[in-house]
Amino acid sequence: MELTRRALMQGAMAGATLGGLAPRWAHALVDMGGFTVETLSDGHLVLPADFIFGPMPKDLLGPVLQANGITAGAPLTPECNLTLLRHDESIVLFDAGSGPAFQETAGKIADALGSIDLAPEDITHVVFTHGHPDHLWGVLDDFDDPFFSEAQHFMGQTEFEYWMNPETVNTIEAERTTMAVGAQRRLAAMEDAMTLFGDGDEILPGVAARMTPGHTPGHMSFEIRSGSNSLLVIGDAIGNHHVAFAEPTWHSGSDQDKETAAATRTRLFDQITADQMRIIGFHLPGGGMGHAERRGAGYRFIPDGA
Repeated sequence: MELTRRALMQGAMAGATLGGLAPRWAHALVDMGGFTVETLSDGHLVLPADFIFGPMPKDLLGPVLQANGITAGAPLTPECNLTLLRHDESIVLFDAGSGPAFQETAGKIADALGSIDLAPEDITHVVFTHGHPDHLWGVLDDFDDPFFSEAQHFMGQTEFEYWMNPETVNTIEAERTTMAVGAQRRLAAMEDAMTLFGDGDEILPGVAARMTPGHTPGHMSFEIRSGSNSLLVIGDAIGNHHVAFAEPTWHSGSDQDKETAAATRTRLFDQITADQMRIIGFHLPGGGMGHAERRGAGYRFIPDGA
């Protein structure tokens, strides 16, 4: 698998930016022999630190943050990296981004697509890792019409049924109620256009679904394979480049089922380090594409081109 291009493209993002980040497109491309895979920026989020760090041991957290250049208590501004796969006549987008209704700093995928001479209607397939706002809400435009109007849409059956269950709104943590309402509304609008699948299914040629639950009940990752080359789109199964790598067994406030999510991360790290597999993480830095390597009792993220 050959890395053929690694570039940062400066562009004028629509809307204001928060958190002191300069607008930019993070864009990486890898040739897998018949497939090309690249990452495009949907912008970034602005999150309170406790959204991730809240349940973690405060006496042990400080050194991890310091080692990663993170100021304790400061807002977090993770990238949002959408994955684009081109194969024959197919142009496949993994996740739809935030759209216009979540955060002002996100929902920029139309601009990112335009920077590589694509329009939303050029996308042939949209594949969802899970139903959180920064991954799903971009499926509809300002008028509640499908944003990727020519695409076939795919979601894991467990994830789809979870968000469509009327009881989810009543049983999810109170601070996530808006997420549940928003997911249900968008999935209901797209229900007739949605293809559901299960763990292990080959949903498209060379693309296999891998259940990686915990962040959400039906979170999916996707293995893209061409000959001996493989890459794993991990969504939010490994949600950041700092504590998730350094201390994968710690519970994260961003995960709905914290115990299951920690077990999933541990299993993923075992797999991707043993196989030296390239990964793409939705919130990992530098465009999200790179490798994991062991570092003491934990791991560290090595972006492609680093």
